[in-house]
Amino acid sequence: MINKNVYYALLFIFLGYFLGSIMFGYLILKTFKKVDIIKESKDNNPGTANAYLYGGMVCGTSTLILDLLKGFIPVYFAKFFINIDNYWFILIMIAPVIGHAYPIYQKLRKGGKCIAVSFGVLLGLCPYLRCAIALAFWYIFFSTLIVIKPHALRSVLTYLCFFITIIFIVRIVTILISCLIISLTVILKHIKSLKKMEEPKVCFAFRRR
Repeated sequence: MINKNVYYALLFIFLGYFLGSIMFGYLILKTFKKVDIIKESKDNNPGTANAYLYGGMVCGTSTLILDLLKGFIPVYFAKFFINIDNYWFILIMIAPVIGHAYPIYQKLRKGGKCIAVSFGVLLGLCPYLRCAIALAFWYIFFSTLIVIKPHALRSVLTYLCFFITIIFIVRIVTILISCLIISLTVILKHIKSLKKMEEPKVCFAFRRR
């Protein structure tokens, strides 16, 4: 007889993947702005950054919130049924990210780059927020103090530093493995942009003039 934990795990894995597969940036802009963000954007990315760029503040903020929630909801509620140190929790954490990167509704193509949804997943671990804080720190660090351009390179460096950091601050194996897979997924989704990347630029916020 299958353990009850397995049923719960499968439920939240499928919920996370199918929620992750919903491209809110694409749907919102297509509905309210009549813009196909996948075709119009330079990187064919239906994520939050392009939602702001092509849809403005309201569309961008709506996409951001919904992309955070689709990572947050399955992980947060799964904690009430399955311990986070259970190995099933790895699949629960990565499901929304994989869904966003390779959406079933788009035949596993035309997915996003997973930054907002990965934040949502880490916030879903609340009150265990070390991982979310670590990711936020490096994202802010490379966006304000040492500004790395273009965005694709900044994202790769952010997730590399994030994972190196949590090796030292996280002692829960399932979360550590999940963060590794999430980091690799985000980096892989940015590799295509890196191949046609403009010349990298580094700006120091407190540089002497």
